Amino acid sequence: MAPDHGKGHNEVASKESHYLTGIYRSLAERSDARPDMDLATMRDLFEEIHLVTREPVGVSYAEVDAGGVPALWCIPDDHDPDRALLHFHGGGFMVCSMHTDRKMAGHLAKAAGARALVLDYRHAPEHPFPAALDDAVVAYEWLLGQGIGQVVSIGHSAGGNLCTSLAIRLRAEGRPAPAAVVAISPWYDMTLSGTTMDTNAATDAVVRRPILEAMRAAVLGDTSPEHPLINPLCADLGGLPPTLVYVGDQETLVSDATTFTERAREAGAEVTLHVVPEMQHSFTLLAGRAPEADATISDIGQWLRDRLAK
Repeated sequence: MAPDHGKGHNEVASKESHYLTGIYRSLAERSDARPDMDLATMRDLFEEIHLVTREPVGVSYAEVDAGGVPALWCIPDDHDPDRALLHFHGGGFMVCSMHTDRKMAGHLAKAAGARALVLDYRHAPEHPFPAALDDAVVAYEWLLGQGIGQVVSIGHSAGGNLCTSLAIRLRAEGRPAPAAVVAISPWYDMTLSGTTMDTNAATDAVVRRPILEAMRAAVLGDTSPEHPLINPLCADLGGLPPTLVYVGDQETLVSDATTFTERAREAGAEVTLHVVPEMQHSFTLLAGRAPEADATISDIGQWLRDRLAK
């Protein structure tokens, strides 16, 4: 397919965007240097990703229990109380947390004019599939129980999978659907069979096949990599809410985004895809630092404002 490209993005990456590449390479080098690294140390290491994002202005925070799931509200000074973003962090279902995504979610919330609830869902391997998705359903129902009329399901990387799988599961169970889905650099294909997994291996600074193979084993357990609630490429994608997908063209996961978009459109879903030139995985973490991230977040905010106003 011929993917769409985001507005206001330059063909040459800004020097500010290289900061994320450097952080990723540092994480990869330190992980490679210690192949026996224990999981707790690896989780501590990946918490450093929050350093990439600059603090948004005019956003406050409050920790909350979302029906039994730890979460963090990101609250812009100016927001519509009837709207909320349910935000899922990345990290391959194993690492990162609501704290790594707090600032990025704050930027997204501010752009959309809505609060964002960043979920601290359970991690594999202690809690394999479907634990994270179960937590997503609980938090979504909790938001509806708070009287919030419009909930957007949004996330990046593994969180891009979760925000989409949540909509698929809710539809299958006959529950109210999210108002929209926004997936950034989503990891959809648990079979790891996309062509860019190999063709972009030299340009992606962090997402590599061996890492995904280990994370896949941890989250799946005995579950098939083609289970439709952990691999949206194997799901019935008809009836999805309006969906927006962003991916950087240097990512190994480009094929995940393009294949999902093709199949969802064939199923009659409204899906918009943007492949942003010269960008790395989850490049919106550069919010407040790099113009590419700020332009994308602005576009996402406007897209959401337009759809939530209907």
